[in-house]
Amino acid sequence: MVTDQLRYLGFRVLSVQPDATVELDTAGRETGLLTIAGAGTVVAGNEKFTLTRNNVFGELTSLLYVPPGVALSVTATTEWCVAVGTAPADGRYPVRLITPEEMKVEQRGGGVAVRQIHHVLAHPLPAERLIVYEALVPAGAWAGWPPHCHDGRHGSPRLEETYFFRFDRGEGFGFHRNYLEDGSFDEVFTVRDGDCVVVPHGFHVTAPSPAANMWILNFLAGEPVAEERARPPYFDPRTSWITDDWSRGRLDLPVTVR
Repeated sequence: MVTDQLRYLGFRVLSVQPDATVELDTAGRETGLLTIAGAGTVVAGNEKFTLTRNNVFGELTSLLYVPPGVALSVTATTEWCVAVGTAPADGRYPVRLITPEEMKVEQRGGGVAVRQIHHVLAHPLPAERLIVYEALVPAGAWAGWPPHCHDGRHGSPRLEETYFFRFDRGEGFGFHRNYLEDGSFDEVFTVRDGDCVVVPHGFHVTAPSPAANMWILNFLAGEPVAEERARPPYFDPRTSWITDDWSRGRLDLPVTVR
């Protein structure tokens, strides 16, 4: 995955084989580690943690937060898929294991744009720049609707973001769009299990096909620090009217045609 277009956010997914160890560089950057599948141990300084997860569609898992300058290594117990996000930091906060019990879970949207959001590392959970969310999106639904931006325009916070996707069926796929309202930037990706999309700027929205449910892992980082991470995005005003009535304008079938 290419993230060299990003100034603040670093993101990668490690696939670590059993008993293999990977050393991670934390110089000048805070790090968040979260298991996607499998199990392993993380040594952060003098502390050791176990991270594990069987199914992203059926359970939350802990996130390990590590400040800059702490020696960090991961060792797989089983075949281990672990997400690693980083951002520039000064070292305000200590090593901390954030457990599922601390994470807010909410349902957003409505109609065909309903989804479940997990606040894995979002204010008031402490970090300098990192923000982490998960989303569970039913097959055929829309996530992030109405489309929103957080690139400094329209008073929004300046945040970079990655979308990492998993599907619960092998034939699962979806679509992701990044765009500007004036048409000067518009890109659409077909996404499948294990794909990642970078959101450098602009509005964005994503949706799975009716063939499979979708799980999204979002890492964000940018200019907001600490409490400023709670600032909301800006929603595309051409579509945000739907939040008043999620069924407004929807075609009801059958329709009598002559």
